[in-house]
Amino acid sequence: MYLFGVKLKNFLTCFEKTNNTNNLFLQKKGNYKALIVYQQAECIYDITFYFAGRFLKKGDRTIDQMIQAARSGKQNIAEGSSASIASSETELKLMNVARASLQELLVDYEDFLRVREMEQWALEDPRTKQTRKICSHNTDSAYYRKAIKERSTETIANIAITFIHQTDVCLRKLIERLHLDFVRTGGVREQMSNARLNYRRRNNS
Repeated sequence: MYLFGVKLKNFLTCFEKTNNTNNLFLQKKGNYKALIVYQQAECIYDITFYFAGRFLKKGDRTIDQMIQAARSGKQNIAEGSSASIASSETELKLMNVARASLQELLVDYEDFLRVREMEQWALEDPRTKQTRKICSHNTDSAYYRKAIKERSTETIANIAITFIHQTDVCLRKLIERLHLDFVRTGGVREQMSNARLNYRRRNNS
């Protein structure tokens, strides 16, 4: 089963987390480059950097807005993952910021196509299906940096839109998973308290 071209059974590959509550409260996290959502966000940033510089007029404020939104999406995923070592709350907050930034970028791409009377591909358009298939299997930013140079303005914008939708699905699932983990095990403070209590029980028995 697919949701915006992402296999539902592959949602766990959108992030690298553990449900083992018996681990130490400072678990081995923070490897953001291993996150599929980070790799996706990096692709979106690289596409946007090229797109804004190539197809928007110099001096257009939208250039900075789009690049900053793409950068915010990527950087907040990285910072959130790194912060997860010490603060689940910060990780959740930054992942939500990343998602909001990519939604802002999505609207910019949609606006670009609409005001220039270019076509935004429908969900069931064969071009959309093909793009979803490629984007769901390839998160190598170098591939897209090369490929987009041979594509039209309209095509690049639609590739970015498709990629943002897929990344949003993964981010939403990641945020839901992080929230569930937080409810189950608490933040670092709660885990530290539990660790102290367990230590005392073991040593007083």
